[in-house]
Amino acid sequence: MPSPSVVWFRDDLRLTDNPALRAALDREEPIVALYLLDEESDGVRSIGGAARWWLHGSLASLGERLEERGGRLVLRRGRAAEVVPAVVEEVGAGAVFWNRRYGGVEREIDAGIKEKLRGDGVTVASFAANLLYEPWTVRTQADKPYGVYSPFARAVQKLPAPRPPMPEARKVPGFDGHVDGDDLAAWDLLPTKPDWAGGLRETWEPGEPAGKARLKEFLDDDLGDYSKYRDEFAGGATSNLSPRLRWGELSPYEVWHETIAHRGSGEHAQSASGFLSELVWREFAWHVTYHSPDIATVNWRRNFDAFPWPRLNRAHLETWQQGKTGVAVVDAGMRQLWHTGVMHNRVRMVTASFLIKNLLIDWRHGEQWFWDCLVDADAASNPFNWQWVAGSGADAAPYFRVFNPDTQRKKFDPHDAYVREWAPEYLGENPPEPMVDLGETRKRALDAYAEVRHGG
Repeated sequence: MPSPSVVWFRDDLRLTDNPALRAALDREEPIVALYLLDEESDGVRSIGGAARWWLHGSLASLGERLEERGGRLVLRRGRAAEVVPAVVEEVGAGAVFWNRRYGGVEREIDAGIKEKLRGDGVTVASFAANLLYEPWTVRTQADKPYGVYSPFARAVQKLPAPRPPMPEARKVPGFDGHVDGDDLAAWDLLPTKPDWAGGLRETWEPGEPAGKARLKEFLDDDLGDYSKYRDEFAGGATSNLSPRLRWGELSPYEVWHETIAHRGSGEHAQSASGFLSELVWREFAWHVTYHSPDIATVNWRRNFDAFPWPRLNRAHLETWQQGKTGVAVVDAGMRQLWHTGVMHNRVRMVTASFLIKNLLIDWRHGEQWFWDCLVDADAASNPFNWQWVAGSGADAAPYFRVFNPDTQRKKFDPHDAYVREWAPEYLGENPPEPMVDLGETRKRALDAYAEVRHGG
């Protein structure tokens, strides 16, 4: 009897550069491709609404591609520590392969499953697939993790280049035996009552093929303009690859090496280096999260626990969420977020700063809203970047950064193209009035921060 391999797909919904799948193919036994929706394990953060929409589309695409190659995607739901061993027993698997996760709870779950299965005589192996460098491999001279980006980036530059990506799996030998799986539609990942995902459908096509097509389009058409136009809100030079990396439809190794191949010279090479630095920033967020797995709920700089947040003004929070603050760039950004599931990176910083600094609302409320609304909501980047804006995160700046939305608009949307698309009422004769005075609230935020800086 064959002894099939189980490949446990997680945030790696692709057939190219998938080391776990490659290990199973090398074993030359039938493959059970498993995806598990675990919303029951203690401490595992449930994904938000926009992310659920994306997951549905990406799983549908992966399932189709596996079937084209002779395989099948098996969907299960429940606690990973129970479901994975159960599937292994059902199919009589001799080996289980997966690509590593780096969240604290997820690492504990994976370690427990690995220990149990190995105790049962099953071969288990995990692989580096979703980060260019493992979080324990980039250390200071004092053998500590980095807490500032610039020295982290310099340390990464001294390391060996990331490995080349593995080829796409052209054939996936399926398992002929019986194994139950859920119907994807029964998971109710898509919004129905109401169906608020129309803008997501207009903007995105989840799945590895669309991800590859976008990478090629970006490198061919936009990479040369990246450094010059990436900060312009409506410039069009951004990659739009963040959801592809978040769900693993593309691996960072693919993106890295394809970018190197398109690097060219002169300004084009400078743009390529700038884009690659964004991949390194993503790495940094995950390295910090690996060592501080509670980053979504706990201030990375613990002295920030003393920040004197006032009692939550829910009306102000909802006004911000709805894009009705009376501040053009903030409202445009929040509406783009709701419609498309993403927001321009610089606008993310502006909208976050407005919530935290001008409205004095705890960053955790904003982080949770983005977690629910972003198709690229990432367990590291989302809280890491919110804490960076708040001043409680891994940031070397010796000052309390407050983004001025009007200044940012003049500098990065000089022709109001972005505002015109998402908040056109601000270009009329009677634009809305800001809900708060930007100058006064900036001063209030600086006074509050002074209490933290001087110990209360």
